[in-house]
Amino acid sequence: MAQAGKGQLRGLLVAPTLLYATAALGLRWPTMHHITIPSPGGHDRLHYRETADLHAGPGQVRVAVHAIGVNFADCMVRQGLYESAKVYVGWPITPGFEVAGTIDQLGDGVSGWTVGERVVALVRFGGYASQVVCAPQYLMRMPPNWTDPQAAGFPAVFLTAWYALHYLAHARPGAAVLVHSAAGGVGQALVQLALAAGCRVFGVVGGAHKVAAVQALGCEAVVDKFSGDWRPAARAFAPEGFAVALDANGVETLADSYKLLGPGGKLVVYGFHTMFARGGSGRRNWLLLAWNWLRTPRFNPLALTTDNKSVLAFNLSFLFERTDVLAEALGYLLPLCAAGQLRPLPVTTFRLEEAARAHQALESGASVGKVVLMCS
Repeated sequence: MAQAGKGQLRGLLVAPTLLYATAALGLRWPTMHHITIPSPGGHDRLHYRETADLHAGPGQVRVAVHAIGVNFADCMVRQGLYESAKVYVGWPITPGFEVAGTIDQLGDGVSGWTVGERVVALVRFGGYASQVVCAPQYLMRMPPNWTDPQAAGFPAVFLTAWYALHYLAHARPGAAVLVHSAAGGVGQALVQLALAAGCRVFGVVGGAHKVAAVQALGCEAVVDKFSGDWRPAARAFAPEGFAVALDANGVETLADSYKLLGPGGKLVVYGFHTMFARGGSGRRNWLLLAWNWLRTPRFNPLALTTDNKSVLAFNLSFLFERTDVLAEALGYLLPLCAAGQLRPLPVTTFRLEEAARAHQALESGASVGKVVLMCS
């Protein structure tokens, strides 16, 4: 994911001064809107602000943003718990990794792209805005017949799913694959990619209303974990153990996911959602975090070798420089989208100024598919 440049972030801080100065002179400065978080906290820390337009520098492209994908990582950024946000930006910060829109400005030296093209852009923070600037290698053309909200919800989840399932786990045709949170954004992407690879998929969801969405993707077995113990059904589905278990829950299911692996099985970890409280103000609950950290499984390398199992983990925001990996992923994913083998996810939309409501919807655990912010 492309990092917001230092000049872009500096512009978000300096621009309000320019706006006030030009207003005092009776002039109108071109403006954009964005969400800024001044310091860690709850939903009330998401502030909707106006600032001066961004400009594409040499080798950059500016995108007029129509839709913005919302991810659970954004909620962690707001709470001050996302490590790459601390490393690359600090406070204040504008969250957001993925947007869909139209190219409206090309910097010097950019070729192969034209003003007016509909595109999807990857950024490393700065995405909750009506404009973003990025390098061309972080752009992709809009999948055919996809709407802006559908396209904005594509990159983060499908890149995460591809990296977990193919780059790390090397899932093979016929393999039994366990997908937690299968009705969520990454979960639905994982189900689709696993099925496209010829795998057998067992999906676990957190609510009866989510079952149908995963079944509609063609998932062979779907279990609501709140209607009873999901583990017996998982064992019956893969009596010799799963080849791959994909888990973003954290403490709630990691130990069970590992136990359900067969010989040579791989547990892929890409999140820790159950460490955080659902609902409420969205503020950090330090007592809950400490308790869940203590309960999180620790995997002994000696036991791993004896069990013939692997535990793999990743965070794509630390890998944005790997444009070779991004190109490989898009080379795999985009043809499947064009052929209709990968479907856009269902989306729930909010206006950009309703970012707090969007975070509340995502943190509630009740959403299906993607939450998306709209700029127009």
